[in-house]
Order: sequence, then C-alpha cells, then structure tokens
Amino acid sequence: MTVLGAVCLPQLPPERLRDLARTADAAGLDELWLWEDCFWGSGVATAAAVLGWTDRLRVGVGLLPVPLRNVALAAMEIATLHRLFPGRVNIGVGHGVQDWMEQVGARVDSPVTLLREHLIALRALLAGEQVSVDGRYVRLDAVTLDRPPATPPAVLAGATGPRSLRLCGEAADGTILTASTTPDGVREARLLVEEGRTAGGRTDPHSVTVYLLAATGPGADERLAAELRRTGDDPELGVAGDARTVAEAVQRWAEAGADTVVLQPTLDEPDPEGFVRFTAEQVRPLVT
Repeated sequence: MTVLGAVCLPQLPPERLRDLARTADAAGLDELWLWEDCFWGSGVATAAAVLGWTDRLRVGVGLLPVPLRNVALAAMEIATLHRLFPGRVNIGVGHGVQDWMEQVGARVDSPVTLLREHLIALRALLAGEQVSVDGRYVRLDAVTLDRPPATPPAVLAGATGPRSLRLCGEAADGTILTASTTPDGVREARLLVEEGRTAGGRTDPHSVTVYLLAATGPGADERLAAELRRTGDDPELGVAGDARTVAEAVQRWAEAGADTVVLQPTLDEPDPEGFVRFTAEQVRPLVT
C-alpha cells in the first residue's frame, strides 16, 4: 500500500508546530515530513519535538544538508532519535541548496563526492561499526557510536541529477524526490537508482519518496498555479481539487514507482492543520 504523508513547511512558526503535529497524529496521518531549509529551523530539533508530542505519527526529515553536518554529529543525532522513538523516524540527507551552502562557507567543489563519503560513513556508524576514513571531505579516526540504534535504520538521500540518483541506489537505503518530479520523472529516477544498485551489488529494499504539490479548498487552482509560476515548474505538475482529485494524482505518482507520496502545501496554504486533516481523513481512504 502507498504511504501517504504531508509536509509541514519550515515557514510555519515553531510555536504553531505542536498543534499541527497533534492534529496530524489524531487524524491518523501516516507520516509528517519536515525540512531543514536555511535559515528557518533545525530538522532534528523539530523532529524530536514532534515525536515527543505525538504517540504514533511517523516523522520524516527530508533532508539534512551534509555540508552543514559533520557525519559523526549527524550519526549521533539520528541514533538518538531512533533509540528514543524506534520505528517512527525517517531521515534523509542530501547536497543542500548550493547557494545556501556558499552563504555559510560550506559549499564544496564536489557535492557528489561529499555525499558518497557521508552516506558510507553514516550508514556504517549507525550499524555500530568502528569507522576510520581519510576521504576528500569526511575524516574519522576510529569513531564508534556508544549507543547506536538497536537495528541499523534506513538512511535516505535526496537527489535530482543522474549521478546523484545513481549514488542513491548505490549508497543509500531510499531516495527522496522533489515536487518538481513528474510521474515520468519518477520512472526515470527508478531506472537510475537501479543502475546504482546494480553497480553497488545492492539487493536490499530501496524505497522512493516523492513530494507532490497539492492545494484544496477555496482558491486552490489559483494558489497552485501561482506556486508553479513562482518555482518555474511545469504547469502540469501538482494537483488542485477535492479529495478524489488529489487521491487520483497520488495514484499516478505511486503507479510510476513512488512508495511514499508526501503532499506538499503551497506557501500560502491558509490552514496547515486543515491540510493535514484533509490528507489523513479524506485522501488517505481513497489511496491504495
């Protein structure tokens, strides 16, 4: 069955997050996804808060920019979340927005090399291994987590370009695709991920998560069109309408190869709590 989630955009003030999280939990939402966008707020801090405020809700962070995070620190934070809230956490890592990385002095010459080194070290640390590496960007000297998760968790990676998508297949346990991905784009990404999995000798499961821009309620068509103009995306991307219309779009992306579809509201969504209720209570029953 397709997993259905919703995004809590980082533009939502932190003091409103508890009400939204509890609304999502009570409504039965499968997953609530959070972003670590510069310079809005911490993905790990908000994830911990949401997990603590809720009882069953799964929380995804998509994604942590690896140029901002030493891999040992990332492993410590991720391990802590998994030990505190086992089975309820999905963490993704990725290149980050390069302009933002340059703003903070963290931009690297080869983002793909950094992501590869980070993924390999991160997965090994979370598996409880002692890691020593002297890479181009990642350097560790006999580092071992004292309290790794009881079971090595899946580490997801976000990607758009062909090289990064192949790397996801080779070195990550799942792939996160942006809301700029059409159903055909999901199919193409799946093929590139599989190329990477073959090259890396991977035979374990590999999930694909995709964001889907969505709007409902009064003015939905206009809000969606304005958002697509703002992002410069294909006018055919996204979906606006009632629950059945949105569910049919979710099915199209799922049939293209997405295991998890995460509905992403427009920046001007007037009712974030209503959006997660709509996703859980009206769209979820129509998605198989």
